[in-house]
Formats: sequence, C-alpha cells, structure tokens
Amino acid sequence: MTVAPPPRPPVQAEPLKAALWMTGSILGFTVLAISGRQIGTALDPYEIMFYRSAIGIVTVLAAASLLGTRGEISTRHMHLHILRNLSHFAGQVLWLTALLLIPLAQLFAMEFSYPIIVALLAPLFLGERLTQVRMISAALGFAGILLVARPFGGEGLSFGLIAAVGCAFGFAGSAIVTKRLTRVASVTCILFWLAVIQCLLGLGFAARDGAVALPPVALIPWVVLIGLSGLVAHLSLTRALSLAPATVVTPIDFTRLPLIGVVGMALYGEPLDLWVFLGGAVIFAANWINLRSEASARTAIR
Repeated sequence: MTVAPPPRPPVQAEPLKAALWMTGSILGFTVLAISGRQIGTALDPYEIMFYRSAIGIVTVLAAASLLGTRGEISTRHMHLHILRNLSHFAGQVLWLTALLLIPLAQLFAMEFSYPIIVALLAPLFLGERLTQVRMISAALGFAGILLVARPFGGEGLSFGLIAAVGCAFGFAGSAIVTKRLTRVASVTCILFWLAVIQCLLGLGFAARDGAVALPPVALIPWVVLIGLSGLVAHLSLTRALSLAPATVVTPIDFTRLPLIGVVGMALYGEPLDLWVFLGGAVIFAANWINLRSEASARTAIR
C-alpha cells in the first residue's frame, strides 16, 4: 500500500527576496526589448524566435542536468504543451513586430493588459466565476488601453498598436493554458517543451520562403542575449511569485514601465508620453483590484 506524502507546510512570504528576484525579471525583460530592437532589422520575428528557442533548448537541458530534473521531461499532456506554445508563439511574434513599430513604453503598457484578458477568459476556459470585481477591473483596464492607444486621435490605430493588442491576447491564452499545465507538469518539463515547440515553429515559418537568414557576426552577442534574457526574466518572475503573493510582486513588476520609458528616451530618442504612463497606471490599478479581490476570496475560504 502506498502511503501518501505529508502535505507541504505553507511557504512563508519573503517580500525582500521576492523583490531581489524581481530585479532580475525587470532587467531581463528590459534587455530582451533592447536585444530585439538591435537584431530586428537583420532578422524577421520568426528567425529571432528560432534562434532564441534553440539557445533556450541548450540552456534548459544544461540547467536540468545540473539540477537533476531531466527525468521530469515527458511527452504526457502534449496537447496542452502544443496549445500553450501556439498561443505564446503568436503573442511573441506580434510582440517582436510591435517592438520595431511603436515606442517601448507604449508596447510594455499594452502588454500589462494581458492579466485583464485572462480574468475575462478564465470563466470560459477554467470554469472560474466572472465576478463583479472582475468585470469592473476589465472595464477599468479597457479604459487604460484606450488612454495608451488613443485610437481616436490624429494618428489613429496603427498596425504596431494592433500587434501590441494581439500580443496581449496571445500571452493571455498562454497564461490560461499554463495555469492548467502547472497542475500536471513540472517547470522543467514546461520550459523544455516551450523551447522545443517554439524552435520548430520558428524554423518552419522562417523557412517558408526557402531560406533562413543567418545573424551577422556583429549581432551574434545580441542573439545570445535575447535567448538568455527571456529565460532569466521568466525564471526570476516565477521565483518571485513563489516567495511572495502576486499582490506584492505585481507593483514591483510595474516599475518596468517607467524604466523602459527612460531606456527608450536614452537609446532611441523616444519621448516620455504622459498618456502612456497614465494609461499604464490605470491598467495597473485594474490588475491590482482584481488581485486584491482574489487574495481576499482565498483568505475567506481558508
């Protein structure tokens, strides 16, 4: 007879350690954006995803070997891995497309809207309730998106902004499937299939014209950086969330917006647009309201 292992004791929140891990996440996402800008004129988004994911395969396997977790990689629940990575791949390609077309701060602000989309879609795909708070936060988040995008202004809704909105939907779809996947697969398994599936997708789309461009020698360090920075960013974010509640981590993550605004101004001469920061703050407030409500609901259940 198999004896069930004792339940794990609750992990005590460590906000200071979480904040330190979030520093790695924020720097990782910032370097990812800069690297994408540097190589985006030489390689198309599919080629970037191919090289980035190939580097990811090597990195994940090396880390799994060092940590002794290679045995956790399996082909079980492959339909969920494929669904997750189709959505994430679409979101990432649209993100790389928008990266060259709109200011960095505007792209990051639009990206922050994906948790709002998750809150709206979760009742359909995860069986969660669409509460009044979720509806209010979604409406507030939509108002923030309008402030950032200003589709009714003089420039209208550009292709870059449409790509940014599309990437938020792609990331939301990926997050919803990941929520189901984490119940049945380890982090090592999820990251391995993330790299493999997106490498194959990148190669397939990059080779649609019969050729895959090689990165110029001068850009190879940037290609390596874009491969490593994404992994560092996501691993740091995951680690931070394991050390502190999302209500603590999310405000720290939001500092990416002013930081990338300064980076865009310093490196690319992009103006600091007050409306982008105001809209980003509204989107953050919508996420915060939703997170606080969910945290309170979990506390009440206990």
